Amino acid sequence: MIPRYSRPEMTDIWEPANKFRLWFEIEAHACDAQADLGVIPKDSAKAVWEKGDKPYTPERIARIDEIELETKHDVIAFTTELAELVGAEDSRFVHQGMTSSDVLDTCLSVQLTQAADILLADMDKVLAALKDRAFETKLMPTMGRSHGIHAEPTTMGLKFARYYAEFQRGKERLIQARKEIATCAISGAVGTFANIDPRVEEYVAEKMGLTPEPVSTQVIPRDRHAQYFAVLGVIASSMENIVIEVRHMQRTEVREAQEYFAPGQKGSSAMPHKRNPILCENITGLARIVRASVVPALENVALWHERDISHSSVERMIGPDATITLNFALNRLAGLIAKLVVYPQNMLDHLNAFGGIHDAQRVLLHLTQNGVSREGAYKIVQRNAMQVWKSFGIDPDNPDEPAKLDDLDKQAAKHDNRMFFFLSKDEELAKTLSNEDLSTLLDEDSLTYHTKHVDTIFKRVFG
Repeated sequence: MIPRYSRPEMTDIWEPANKFRLWFEIEAHACDAQADLGVIPKDSAKAVWEKGDKPYTPERIARIDEIELETKHDVIAFTTELAELVGAEDSRFVHQGMTSSDVLDTCLSVQLTQAADILLADMDKVLAALKDRAFETKLMPTMGRSHGIHAEPTTMGLKFARYYAEFQRGKERLIQARKEIATCAISGAVGTFANIDPRVEEYVAEKMGLTPEPVSTQVIPRDRHAQYFAVLGVIASSMENIVIEVRHMQRTEVREAQEYFAPGQKGSSAMPHKRNPILCENITGLARIVRASVVPALENVALWHERDISHSSVERMIGPDATITLNFALNRLAGLIAKLVVYPQNMLDHLNAFGGIHDAQRVLLHLTQNGVSREGAYKIVQRNAMQVWKSFGIDPDNPDEPAKLDDLDKQAAKHDNRMFFFLSKDEELAKTLSNEDLSTLLDEDSLTYHTKHVDTIFKRVFG
């Protein structure tokens, strides 16, 4: 990944120094296990640690790269460089009965678990920010929208609570994916243990913080990796789920929330007035990169016979790219949520902008509870709701012309609750619901009606 979207803690996992260090530990632990079993001399196993256990400096890495130019094989280049340090007599027992995939796959398992641990910590940052904002805005009323259109009131706190629950599920999936990927394969050619004792694998697995792969067939089955990257993809989509909401709320004509805009920050090279949701848009783009790893990971599951290396080039790219990108994006998201600016008055203004139309279902249900068929009640409420839209100049029957307002529409314009005004004039509704009853129904605190179970939802989410 490019430095712009990289954080050192995660990139270090994928640096050659860490990779070669893990390769060395796998080989050295295998030598210890072989020595305990009497397969190789104990002194040779000891020599591997004493002479080979040195930092993988740029000079050592350059030497490995130099050897690989000739051998065209990365693991052989690695063991050759190690042999130069350990000496021919003792190094001949390194890689005893092993195959390259034993080293490569076990190393990748460790790297992916290391990455998962960082990502889980990142998830905790996002969860903490979401929880703080959820309780801060728990009862802050805002208009809920379906299809982008005003529906019924909700609260800003419920939005944050929903995202918290979603990220909590993502965290649980990542914990499971980490468990699935944390396996070790030291089983030799085609995975039969013909040339190496299974107890070596058990020993190395314990030392590397892994569990033995039940059937490795020379490679660790790639369904494990597919699950891992699929989980990263779901987390990326959950990130986008949050930022797309912020992007909509930050639109100038909405302005219910916006990213923090720092002193001295510039929004546009051409237009000095701009305050753009650049962090949200950036996270949206980064989410696409993470999700791009999912399909290749799924396609890696199907390998020829006991192994091929069609998966190798893919994993060398998606392993670093997906984890580094997600690490950066999660940290950016946590900061964005913590500093998100909300505008409660704008939310309230939008909620009240269309004359109480959001209480339509409330009236519908009251009618059905008082003997009116659902179909009949729906017709009554809908025709009055459409009249409210028309009184605001919105006439779907004549979209190319300004709505023609009659005297009743003009009278309604003088009322804050136009829904009540039109319903109170409806003769059919009056047969079931008097204006006094209608007034009591709609004059009751509308927002309290819609938010009365917020505490119940919060208890389900936060305990």
